Amino acid sequence: MRTRAATQLLRRIHDGDSSAADDLLPLVYEQLRRLAQRFIRNERDRHTLQPTALVHEAYLKLVHGGGDWADREHFCAVAATAMRQILSNHARGKRAAKRDGVRADVSIDQLATPSGDHSIDLIALDEALTKLSELDERLARIVELRFFSGLTMDEIADHLKMSRRTAQRDWRWVRAWLSNELSEELES
Repeated sequence: MRTRAATQLLRRIHDGDSSAADDLLPLVYEQLRRLAQRFIRNERDRHTLQPTALVHEAYLKLVHGGGDWADREHFCAVAATAMRQILSNHARGKRAAKRDGVRADVSIDQLATPSGDHSIDLIALDEALTKLSELDERLARIVELRFFSGLTMDEIADHLKMSRRTAQRDWRWVRAWLSNELSEELES
């Protein structure tokens, strides 16, 4: 029921109904907050951006920027990408302010699913994903859906209209590619 209501509200937002955005937030807030908490857990200690602020900034960016979302799942996947971009921009700003930013080591094992006990250099990951999306948009989308949105391989396959086997093969390939990219980034 909530999924159907969210989808209807997303269509109304797309059609220009600004009041629909206020009605949508309660339906997606908890899911977006869980995504934000995953992101913040992967950040360094004492991160200044809190999950609630991240949710609200991403939400406002999406609903005021317009969009054509297929359903609640698609909206949340796009919101996860927006959160990644917000955190990357936040980290770039902090790094620029310090002029000598510290980079955290990134292990490709951390890309299996988000976990709270590792730091990830979101700038390096964002740069790698930008490069990957230029090479293959679908592979970049798989990373976003798996890592940032926390979708299962079955959900990703369904969302991208591909077989589970293809999704798993692509995931294995993209993890190896990202491992190589992030290793090169850390060495430079």
